[in-house]
Amino acid sequence: MNALKSSRQRTAILEYLANTKEHPTADTIYENLRKTFPNISLGTVYRNLNLLAEMHDIIKITTESGGVRFDYDTSPHYHVVCSSCGKVEDLKISEKAIKPFLEKVNQSYDGTIESHSILFYGKCKTCSDKDHK
Repeated sequence: MNALKSSRQRTAILEYLANTKEHPTADTIYENLRKTFPNISLGTVYRNLNLLAEMHDIIKITTESGGVRFDYDTSPHYHVVCSSCGKVEDLKISEKAIKPFLEKVNQSYDGTIESHSILFYGKCKTCSDKDHK
């Protein structure tokens, strides 16, 4: 974590995110933290999540539907959002595979690209399997 005064709630949020492969909503994090911190408010969870995202300690993923999910993994990677259930999953694609695309983007823009965020939309395996039954 960057230079920021530590708090038990913020530490608990980071620990929760570090121990899940899901990309939970603030509400999901709040419900799970209430087991340990019964007096924690949803506002406290939102403020800390936004602060952690601003400090680049976590990733804030805003989906097309307006939903917001959070990810502990800040390494360069991509996500797929299920258009049926809203689940967000990591897309397993190598840097080598995406590099030619990113080079073309940089070549086609006169300014300087500083970062990017790409979300893919489709159906997760569970929803796809349901559709085929």
